[in-house]
Amino acid sequence: MTGMSEDFDSAPAESRIAPRLVDSLYSEALLLADEARTYFDKEGRAEQRALDPFARVGFACESLKVTTRIMHIVAWLLTQRAIESGELNGSDGRRPERRLGNANDSDPAVVAQLPPAARRLISASIDLYARVRRLDQGQTADSAPLSPARALMGRLERDLGRGPALH
Repeated sequence: MTGMSEDFDSAPAESRIAPRLVDSLYSEALLLADEARTYFDKEGRAEQRALDPFARVGFACESLKVTTRIMHIVAWLLTQRAIESGELNGSDGRRPERRLGNANDSDPAVVAQLPPAARRLISASIDLYARVRRLDQGQTADSAPLSPARALMGRLERDLGRGPALH
């Protein structure tokens, strides 16, 4: 009977995140990454050259912050996919190095000096990062464990989503 209890206690908290939500956020992150790359590598360069020297440095720093935020998001979402597919167990997914990385905050005074397209991308990356951060914080290793009933329901949902596993 203790083995059964251990199975429930070790059920990954990540099962509370619907795979469709992870897929949706992943698609959003990839689209934002593509938008940011296109802007900062092409049309944003001309806008950057038109700025004063201090704002040009701020533009460069903010472009790196946008990229960093998006890469942290993508890495975290890929971890969630690995957990859902069984490639990684839930406790490994909650290890500190697999959690959402810290992203530096943007300075509102610097952002205010940037072109509208840059401000929009910065804002979109901050918003997406904040949404994913809330999901990550809901999965802290020190958060309350799932009840045995919720753990069983999560396992059943995962198993049913993969096809018939019961005979």
